[in-house]
Amino acid sequence: MYIFIIFLCGIGNFAMHKAMLESNHPIITEARGNFRRMLGPYGSYILEFFMLVAAMIFANMGMLTAVIFYFVYTLANCAAAWVLFSNKH
Repeated sequence: MYIFIIFLCGIGNFAMHKAMLESNHPIITEARGNFRRMLGPYGSYILEFFMLVAAMIFANMGMLTAVIFYFVYTLANCAAAWVLFSNKH
């Protein structure tokens, strides 16, 4: 059950991540450029994937804290996306 919850949160995280990257907001554009220089064109997606895999591995070990932390991370991403899209001019 833990892995399924994290998987659903991961789908939401990737959807919000993609929406934010495609928003062309000045802050995201600047951060994307800096991130691209460090990790390549898909570096942010790779980082997001590794976070998802790590959370799933810890959840598979029976760690409820992994589910809680990943859920809080998802809520933080949701809040960031809401702030970004609600202030779009």
